[in-house]
Formats: sequence, C-alpha cells, structure tokens
Amino acid sequence: MPAWVVVGAQWGDEGKGKVVDLIAEQAELVARYGGGANAGHTLKVGGVKVVTHLLPSGVLHPGVRCVLGAGMVIDPKVLVDELQDCEARGFQVRDRLLVSARAHLTFPFQSAIDRAANAGPRSLGTTGRGIGPTYADKAARLGLRVGEACDLGRHGDALDALVDTWAARARAVGAEAPSREGTRAWLGPLTDELRPLLGDASLAVDTAIREGRRVVLEGAQGTLLDLDHGTYPFVTSSNTVAGGACTGLGIGPTRITEVLGITKAYCTRVGHGPFPTELSGPEGERLREQGEEYGATTGRPRRCGWLDLPALRYAARVNGLTALAVTKLDILAEYPEVPVCVAYTVDGARTEEFPVDALDRAEPVYERWPGWDRSVAEARLEDALPVSVRRYLQGIEKAVGVPVVLASVGAERAATIVRRALF
Repeated sequence: MPAWVVVGAQWGDEGKGKVVDLIAEQAELVARYGGGANAGHTLKVGGVKVVTHLLPSGVLHPGVRCVLGAGMVIDPKVLVDELQDCEARGFQVRDRLLVSARAHLTFPFQSAIDRAANAGPRSLGTTGRGIGPTYADKAARLGLRVGEACDLGRHGDALDALVDTWAARARAVGAEAPSREGTRAWLGPLTDELRPLLGDASLAVDTAIREGRRVVLEGAQGTLLDLDHGTYPFVTSSNTVAGGACTGLGIGPTRITEVLGITKAYCTRVGHGPFPTELSGPEGERLREQGEEYGATTGRPRRCGWLDLPALRYAARVNGLTALAVTKLDILAEYPEVPVCVAYTVDGARTEEFPVDALDRAEPVYERWPGWDRSVAEARLEDALPVSVRRYLQGIEKAVGVPVVLASVGAERAATIVRRALF
C-alpha cells in the first residue's frame, strides 16, 4: 500500500483538511508531521462544521489511528480543548491518538511575546500563536518536550530554565513575566490529560507502513510558507514541504511512495509578504466573499488572486508531487474568463520558473482561459463538469506535469470528483 504525504501547494488554506478527511475514510493511520496551532482544518460533514488546529483530519473516522509527530509544536491547552470538543460531538479520539513524547510544547508566555512582536513595525503577519518562539527555543536546545513536561520530577530544572529565560525577555519589553509557580499550575492539569497519550510516533508510523497499512502523512500550511523554500522571511517556522514528513515523524524517505499537492483553483494568502497575482478592489472582494476566504485559525480575511502555474511547478519540484487535488472549482462559476498566471517577467526577462527570491520585482504574465457559466456544485462525476472546467484541469496538468486525481466542487466531503483512486 502507498504511504501518501499530503501537502499544501500554495500559501496554505488550500483545503487540505477536507482532502485528508476524504482519503482518511480509506486510511488506517493519519499522522501530522509539523507546525502547531497556527494551522486550521475546516471539515464539513453532514452539515456539521468541525475545525481542528492540532488534531489530524482523520479524527472524524472512528477506525483511524491518529498521530502527532515529533516535528510539531503543541499548545497543550489547545489540544485538550480539541479533544473535549470532539468528545462533546460524539467523536471518541483518545483511545486512538498517539502524541510523540518528542514534540515540543508551546507555552502562554511564548504566545504573548509572539503577539507583541507581531504588532511591531517588523511584523510578518503571523498568527501570534507562539509557533516561531517555540521552534526558536527548540533550535536553541532550550525548549521543553511533551514527554519531559509529563515527568517534571526528572525534568523540572529544564522547565524552570525555560521560564526564567522568558521572564527576562518579558521584563526587557515591559511585558508581564511568567513565574515558575504559575507555569507549573497551568501545566499540571494539562499533562495529566496528555500523559496517557504519549508514545513513539516514529515507531508507530514506520511499523504501519512496513505492515502495508494505508497511511496518510499530513502537512500544515503550504509549500510557499516553508522555512527554507518559501517566500522568506514571510514564512512559517517549520518545513511544510513533503521532506518534512521524514524529519517530523522520524521515518526514512524510502517509506514515502506518493505525494499529493493541494491547490485551489485560484490563489489565496494570509498575512504579509509578496503575492504577485493578488487582486485588489471588487474582484478580490468577490473571490473572498464567494470563497468564504477567512482564516480558520484567526478569522482574518485572506488575500485573493488568480492561479499561479509557475508557483505550482515550483511546488511540484520541491515536494516531488506525484498527484494534485484542485479545490474550490465551484467558486469560479459564472466567470466568463479566468486569468491564469503562466510565466513571469523579472527585470524585463521572461521566465517560466517561479522567481521565489525576486517576487518584489516580478510581474505575472497571464493567459485568459475560458470560464464556466453555470454552477458545478452538484457534479459528482467528471462527465457532469462543463467542458471548460475539464479543460481547466487539463491545462493545470499540462503546465505542471502532474495528474489531477481529485477535484473539489464544495466544502462537504461528498462534493468531490475522484478522477483516480488513491488507495
């Protein structure tokens, strides 16, 4: 059985939650490998909307084991709240959830300073959820891992050192300083909830793959927000590309057989940073309202623009995409023409590549592709799509060199056209 990595092929918010939820119906294990509570997956099933920030999208399927990998940074309050919310909705998750003891914890003082920095003149437009500070502490070998937090009898000194460091930082910027006692009081009840869930994510995922089980490895955010390969510095603090599944879960690259990239039929971005195909004025507002383009984590309005094919080719290269899923085709209904970015000019020279390090002086080159004059929201088979929609998908395949295996025409799980079975 193939082990699928599912990644965002744009700036995030591509609909990964819905796609993973769809394919998780056939999976036996779904593991998330990076990021933290800055991600938001919106799942709509049977008219009920469920939003998760840390739990993998497989939580809605009773027989699916869910794993949070070592590459994640976990806000324990958010995770416990999500578990309780799922239980209140009738989804029992604890008995099939494994949390890596090696994942790092995000504390309130990291989030508070993150929000303060995000309001300053050098703001990157982050979610302010403490993700960057937590990863920075991890890289500095100062952070506290989940397993350590659940055993303060042995690792209390590490927690105290972390709190003392952040207390000094807080005082330096005039913020309220955390205390050792207050942090332990906050952490204690949460670790009581998390302790029974701890395990070896690397062993669990590798064993499932070796046994031929159906496995999905779920990313967060999108390719263009990758710390190394995105539009730096306007990126997240982790590796969002497919290679992050190996480091974030502790498995070798030979374990991965397929990589599915998710792209909207257009493009969106949240936060600051370059966005060459962005629309301003009524056109951008129309896309935002029709697509309900507001962040699942922060509620911020997303910036909207036209599809960027050079960016998709870039995503295909750095992720090794073997398949694509195109979401939100329904939003472009009743557009007589759909502009699509097919190339760029940089300093007067045309390039077919995505100029990731020169976006400040790059100009998109557009082609106008035929639109579709009727709704596609009820289509469930490819033959039910207008010819122009099928040609739109074929144009993406030809430009990117990757087959489109799924096409989404609505937010519900059932509103999906499967062009090729994944399992």
